[in-house]
Amino acid sequence: MFDPVIAPSGTLLGLLQRGRGDGTLHALTAPRAEALAALNHCVVRDPRHDWQVENRSLYYARLYLDLGGELDTIEAHLFDPEDVLDTEDCRTGLALAVLGHLASYGRRDALELLRRYAAHGTNWAWALDELALRDDDAGLRSLAAPVLARFPRDPGGDAELAAAVRDAFEPRPWRLWADDSRDWIATRVRAAQETGCFDRWQRQMRPSGPRPGWSVQAVFDWAQQGIERGTALHVPAARCLSAVAGPEDRPEILEAARTGTEGARCTALRYLADSDDPAALDLIEQAVTTGPTPVVEAAVESYERMGSVAAVERARRWAHRPDPLGAAAGRMLACRGGAQDKDLVLGALREAVRGEGPDGPTLWTLVDGTGRLGIACAAPVLRHVYRETASSHLRGRAARALAATDPAFAAGFAVECLWDCEESTREIAARHAETGDTRVVDRLRRLAADPAEEAEVQTAVRSRIGTETPPA
Repeated sequence: MFDPVIAPSGTLLGLLQRGRGDGTLHALTAPRAEALAALNHCVVRDPRHDWQVENRSLYYARLYLDLGGELDTIEAHLFDPEDVLDTEDCRTGLALAVLGHLASYGRRDALELLRRYAAHGTNWAWALDELALRDDDAGLRSLAAPVLARFPRDPGGDAELAAAVRDAFEPRPWRLWADDSRDWIATRVRAAQETGCFDRWQRQMRPSGPRPGWSVQAVFDWAQQGIERGTALHVPAARCLSAVAGPEDRPEILEAARTGTEGARCTALRYLADSDDPAALDLIEQAVTTGPTPVVEAAVESYERMGSVAAVERARRWAHRPDPLGAAAGRMLACRGGAQDKDLVLGALREAVRGEGPDGPTLWTLVDGTGRLGIACAAPVLRHVYRETASSHLRGRAARALAATDPAFAAGFAVECLWDCEESTREIAARHAETGDTRVVDRLRRLAADPAEEAEVQTAVRSRIGTETPPA
């Protein structure tokens, strides 16, 4: 999947792509056709950089309800000929999740569309998982025959069916079908369930990787074999090293960290950092200065896991370095530094925004640290990250940091956060948004009554309703 093209943050499309609360508020005041066009664009062209962790489906479903939106565009997207050519979940996953939420709100057309796609679409397993949570038994039983027809009655088809049953996210349909009154359906599903259980047992009985009794060198060799195959194994290798290495092996491990093969060096650095070895910090610095990129990355990652006083002290020395270790030092201070480190953390935040823009991966930790340390003068930078980032998770972290640093947050961004796509951001807003704004009161009441809302958000909402909100 290609990275999505995100429109400017000041446009309706850009706001909706980011999942910002202002996107909903602007859509509800824009011409309906324009708002629906932008909404459909988002649903059929998933705007998330990380579709597995960022939320949009409930946000878009609620907007479809508010706008009374038709589902013609989603239907055309799901049954486009490209559905046969592009079988990646990310092509249709967002649209199916939106339909699932709409079905839970009582939209019969969404439920019927999910059923039809489960019977005929390529990403049928996702649609079936959505239906497992929302459809009745009769609706699910009606899908047994078309779903099973996808799997030929031969050894290959039976193996694919067993894998589908074993890997199903929601087992309810398969359990229903295993008890189906039609013998040919029940018998085949039960056989697939038994095969899946046997496959899991076989995998457990045939583990791959290190065995008890391995030497330190054998662990290093295994890690290097992973590098040669294109698979980084230094993290599990470091855990194995913890099991097999004794005090007498320390010189060999130190030498591997200095001059070993790529796999051995990464493994040794991880092991030494995890055990807070006195030599770890110097070896990490040496690795960042002299090592190839994979060793540098492993060294930086290993350093950031350290929680010792010595590691924090070293971060204060390294924070001005213009390299990955300097960036890691800034993140270390954001996580574990004290009040005396505010200027260094603020400098790291500003440098990250200048160098990587509002979506840099290093910002996540720095934004959290800014809020943790209460750096009030960082509020302008945090507002910029909040407005511009395409990551709804990073925006939520910026909102949390603003709640701790910006006195204007409660009357500003906290209001729009009540409509945000991330439940954690809505929870922050529910705790901080000023209830003098009538929109806030109405929204809090709506969230409290919405069965699709997360429990944490409703708990935060109910802590405000009745104590701060004026009577209706």
